[in-house]
Amino acid sequence: MRCVLGIDIGTTSTIGILVRLPDQVLAVASRPVTLTSREPGWAEEDPRQWWDNSCAIIRELISKTGIDASEIGGVGVTGMLPAVVLLDRKGELLRPSIQQSDGRVAVEVEELRAEIDERDFIGQAGNGINQQLVASKLRWIEKHEPDVFSRIATVFGSYDYVNWRLTGEKRVEQNWALEAGFVDIRDHALSSALIAYSHLSASAIPPKARSHEVIGWVSDEAARVTGLAAGTPVVGGAADMIASAFAAGVVEDGQVLLKFGGAFDILVATDKITPDPRMFLDYHLVPGLYMPNGCMSTGGSGLNWFASNFAGGEGEAALAAGLTLHQHLDRLAAAVPAGAEGVTIVPYFLGEKTPIHDPFARGTITGLSLSHTVGHMWRALLEAYGFAARHHIEVFRDMGHQPAQYLASDGGANSRIWMQIVADILQAPIQLLKGHPGSSLGAAWAAAIGTGQTKDWSGVGVFVELGEILHPNPANAAIYESGYRRFRGVYESLKHLYRGRP
Repeated sequence: MRCVLGIDIGTTSTIGILVRLPDQVLAVASRPVTLTSREPGWAEEDPRQWWDNSCAIIRELISKTGIDASEIGGVGVTGMLPAVVLLDRKGELLRPSIQQSDGRVAVEVEELRAEIDERDFIGQAGNGINQQLVASKLRWIEKHEPDVFSRIATVFGSYDYVNWRLTGEKRVEQNWALEAGFVDIRDHALSSALIAYSHLSASAIPPKARSHEVIGWVSDEAARVTGLAAGTPVVGGAADMIASAFAAGVVEDGQVLLKFGGAFDILVATDKITPDPRMFLDYHLVPGLYMPNGCMSTGGSGLNWFASNFAGGEGEAALAAGLTLHQHLDRLAAAVPAGAEGVTIVPYFLGEKTPIHDPFARGTITGLSLSHTVGHMWRALLEAYGFAARHHIEVFRDMGHQPAQYLASDGGANSRIWMQIVADILQAPIQLLKGHPGSSLGAAWAAAIGTGQTKDWSGVGVFVELGEILHPNPANAAIYESGYRRFRGVYESLKHLYRGRP
């Protein structure tokens, strides 16, 4: 059987996977990505690094496995969304990408809310008026970087950019377009009226593509720098959290994926469109299904930020114990009682997306005393994302979903203490997954479907096994009930200060 290639353009790393159908992972490779924050709330990356990483990863995968490039029958690219990548008429990048977690557009979001009836907008666009909308980011550029704005010829996302570098074809994948706020869910087409809110012409947005639709073929130039065979088909790709949830087997209402990546995503599957301004609406990879979801601005990126800036003194201890810094910090956190002895962290370090949609929000630490240690802080940070998970689950229930099974994936799921904390906060079992390589697998399977190498969407399940189930500790229920109320109360009490208002 032929192979398929999946590339994941992630916030903290680029990951590639080479799969031989029907059931064999041949190799996985990765490269780090640099996230920059030049101003408070900003999050930017260099798309050229994504492309350089992709080229290096593809060459490494081919070299590792010794396969002939002609054996690769399709390529699927996934990535964070909706990152904003801008090209001029010559195809040159105009600036770094503005990431999905970027929180600079608070004023522009308020302007959009003043101009538009949000109820009508949700009925048309399927999503609310929030910092995720690409129109808000483009308006920011129009105000603050008018020279850049005047030269914009193309707007698309992270994996759209890599697809263009592979094929020379400019397309936007359906979920980038939907979360960007440019798709009318009544006919599932790009809407010139919705695009007009960005103050750009509709011609700046390339045609929309389905995730498994072949959009082009690897060009001679891309073949030269990647090692792929020219003419290899490339599909539209996928939003990273959707690809990950699909690969994890989330296909029925009641199943919930907790995706602990650079950002923290919470996703459910449904066959009904259920727009709600507190959450995002996306298409499932499987045609006919949808995937309402929440996405925090940070997750693993918040932990990485804390470890890099405030836990450097623990590096030698970690090295002496033969552990990574994160593993060492987990060990310190495990020695701290549930509730972190009064330390509460609200992890809104880049503003926050779901479910509060407040780009003015900021990270807050309360309850500190001289008796607290870095272990208390680390545990409080792990608990913070657990409390945020509970907040999202409450909203899903309010929307009419019935979360019943919780699956955990991606890098953060390797932290046993973190997953136990989440189980204790939700007071529900957490099903860990074995062998889940992340979003790149979902992208590879979309390529397999789109190129006709399989017709079975469910076939991806062979790659992921159910692992350990972490059961909640009832003794911690009352502690975390109180902690959750405190977590919610800190934000509600201080949100007027985040906005700089009395």
